Formats: sequence, structure tokens, C-alpha cells
Amino acid sequence: MKEIIQTVNAPAAIGPYSQATTINGMVFTSGQIPLDPASGEVLEGNITAQTELVMNNLMAVLNAAGCEAASVVKTTCFLKDMGDFAAFNAVYGIYFSENPPARSCVAVKTLPKDVLVEVEAIAVK
Repeated sequence: MKEIIQTVNAPAAIGPYSQATTINGMVFTSGQIPLDPASGEVLEGNITAQTELVMNNLMAVLNAAGCEAASVVKTTCFLKDMGDFAAFNAVYGIYFSENPPARSCVAVKTLPKDVLVEVEAIAVK
């Protein structure tokens, strides 16, 4: 049976979706963007600052689902500008320093609230 995951330690959904869902031991997170969990406001700043907040938000959702970074098997990463790839990768790598998950990383024209980065994950409980 599908379970909805929700935590106050990550931004509330800004649309008709859940922070994450679980089914059959798998966790599927929604894309996390650099929103402050308390205020719901976008973090102004460069790709490094925004990626740090995105990854913290992602880890909060995973933790609420009973997972951690090592539980992640796949991420999909969206960048507003592929020129930010190296800086994004430097922060992302801190969270997945050992046995990193499979990953796709693509540049997109626009992200919600015009942020620089969004990351979603699939994990195993």
C-alpha cells in the first residue's frame, strides 16, 4: 500500500503532490528546490548555496521516510545552466561520497520559482 511521506523539516508541497511516497520498500521523492522549510521562500544565492539547501531538503524527506543518503539508488538532477555543473557536483558529491547512486543530470529552460537547481531521488528502505 502506498504511504505518503510528509515532514516539516523540508518545504511543504507547492502544488498537488507529496514530498515523497513509499510503496513496496521503495521511496520516491518529489523534486526538491531551494526553499527554506520554515518560510517557504526561495534562497537567493549562487548554485553552491542553492544546492546545499536542496540537498538538505532532500535528506530531510529521505529521513522522514526512514532512509539516508546511502539508501538512494537513483537521482535525477535539473540545472538551469549546465555551466553550473562543476559547482553543483562539488556539493552533491559531499552527500554521496561513497557508493554514489546512479544519476541523470540535465539542463532545463526553467525550474519552479526560477531556481537554479532541483533534485529528486529514488531510495530503498
